[in-house]
Amino acid sequence: MNILLHPTYFPSISHYTAMLQADSITFEMEDNFQKQTNRNRMYIYSPNGVQMLNIPIKHSKEKHQKYKDVKIENAFGWQKNHFKSLEAAYRTSPFFEYFEDDILPVFEKNHTFIMDLNFEIIEIINNCLGISLPFSKTEEYFHEVTNYIDFRPLANGKKDTFSNDSYTQVFNEKEGFIPNLSILDLLFNEGRHAKDYLLQQKL
Repeated sequence: MNILLHPTYFPSISHYTAMLQADSITFEMEDNFQKQTNRNRMYIYSPNGVQMLNIPIKHSKEKHQKYKDVKIENAFGWQKNHFKSLEAAYRTSPFFEYFEDDILPVFEKNHTFIMDLNFEIIEIINNCLGISLPFSKTEEYFHEVTNYIDFRPLANGKKDTFSNDSYTQVFNEKEGFIPNLSILDLLFNEGRHAKDYLLQQKL
């Protein structure tokens, strides 16, 4: 299948399931930025249940700003807060220490554009999973597409109803299994087995 989707912040398990099972991947580059989506947020399993980690963005005077032009607001030290949250959630997981050095660069330097950060993250996660996912990028925006399966709505977490098979999570005993969190939840709990797991999921 040929898929069209958005680059998002530490993508959801549904995103990675789609990408790993696709014949070709195309990322949407020409859409307008939409607030309250996974473009600049991810969901993890914290000691208190689901926790949203949100990257602050610089507000633009333009009513409709293209996603690729959106800049990150680095004045609030979000990187330190996000990494502390990841440590609290996954320090005791089987593979956190194994992959910690791979993801740390994301939280140690300032990025200008959210989309550039998200592409860098996808490359890091692919390396962690031991996979290669070649992709292309759109050059103009189409509201409806015929040559692809349109997975762009997956960037809106509220519309993404994907439910993946259960695996052991750090706080299973507290809240039970929570599906479709950030790919980091799967990576820290399942390690390299995450690749085979993703290939077995049904979209």
